Amino acid sequence: MIEKLLHTPEGVRDIYDTDCKKKDCIQKRLSRIMELFGYQNIETPAFEYFDVFNTDTGTVASTEMYKFFDRENNTLVLRPDMTPSIARSAAKYYSDCALPLRLSYLGNTYLNSARFQGKLKEKTEIGAEHYNEDTPEADAEGIVMMIECFIAAGLKDFRIDIGQVDFYKAIMDDLEVSPDIKEKIHGYVMNKNALGMENLLEELTIPEETSRVLLAYNDLFGGIAMLDEAERLTSDSRCHQALDRLRDVYRVLELYGYESYVSFDLGMVNHFDSYTGIIFRGYTFGTGDAIGKGGRYDNLLAKFGMDAPAIGFTILVDDLMMALSRQNIPVSLKSYAFTVLVYEQTDPAEAISLAMELRNAGIKVQLIARSTKIQEEEYREYVRNQGAQMLIWLADRKVTIHDYQNGTVRIKELEEFRREF
Repeated sequence: MIEKLLHTPEGVRDIYDTDCKKKDCIQKRLSRIMELFGYQNIETPAFEYFDVFNTDTGTVASTEMYKFFDRENNTLVLRPDMTPSIARSAAKYYSDCALPLRLSYLGNTYLNSARFQGKLKEKTEIGAEHYNEDTPEADAEGIVMMIECFIAAGLKDFRIDIGQVDFYKAIMDDLEVSPDIKEKIHGYVMNKNALGMENLLEELTIPEETSRVLLAYNDLFGGIAMLDEAERLTSDSRCHQALDRLRDVYRVLELYGYESYVSFDLGMVNHFDSYTGIIFRGYTFGTGDAIGKGGRYDNLLAKFGMDAPAIGFTILVDDLMMALSRQNIPVSLKSYAFTVLVYEQTDPAEAISLAMELRNAGIKVQLIARSTKIQEEEYREYVRNQGAQMLIWLADRKVTIHDYQNGTVRIKELEEFRREF
């Protein structure tokens, strides 16, 4: 029974020691990026009413949510997605705000999906939501912040793929075929199945221009020049407007100097019903999937009674940590350096006084009363394993300083040591 209690359920885990410090360090770096761009922190509950995340507002199927009931028999869910939760909160507290509103968050999401066997079902996400501004500059700001976050985390080799669901929607809206056929076409586009698409289109009677675009979808990715190629494939004005918006966003990215980090992919059409314009994904080595996701979703806030444009993105912190580990990118833990002060139990007053002096000087101090059952060497080994920068041994008004950073050992009178700080 005890052995069972020590284990976590499938899909969740403990994070401790150095890994916990590294994750906390990365989260602080990313939070700092949000602050630099003027985003204000917001926290929402870990569980909410089911309707907040139903099919009209989210991208997660009901069967993939962790559901339970309160005393009034209301259906509650652990949040599977941060965006609807932030949108609900914004509609509640900022419904009268007409100026640009920038909110950032850090929290865990929960997804109970068989598709994620072997992967985490509880994930930490950090992200930003930008409301009340439907401009290329707002679109570009989300992409720039994702780039800045990846750089701040230490990534050097990554890319941001940018798509535009309005281009795809314009084509599909004009396509006069059954919903089942549209679903097949969607699958072929999403999976880049050119052969399947070709075989399907041979069976259909559709305009030649539409067929030409669908057959070319596999090639609609690359640099800014690809947008011109896509424009030549169709005369649809909505498609052209969607491409023009991407060009405008690219020009803003050039002003930031970040155009080299991005490429375009018009075949990025997963969850296209949830997005209303630009969509982007951040990729790097070592994860197998995007570690950052974002896009414009101008219809979401209206579900909560606030009619406002919106764009946002989220970074999957756990996947980012995995990428850093697999790419052997170190995470500096200098800011977590601390000192352990071991003292004889007969004289706690001097130890407490010294510890407070050190803390007031900005030094992190862990205070330990020495046990006669534990040998001095055991303390030293424990402190080294904990990653402490220094061990201070206080006895008979003398201190022995084990400086693990410099590999030195010094002995000083207590008052002399105090004067050093």
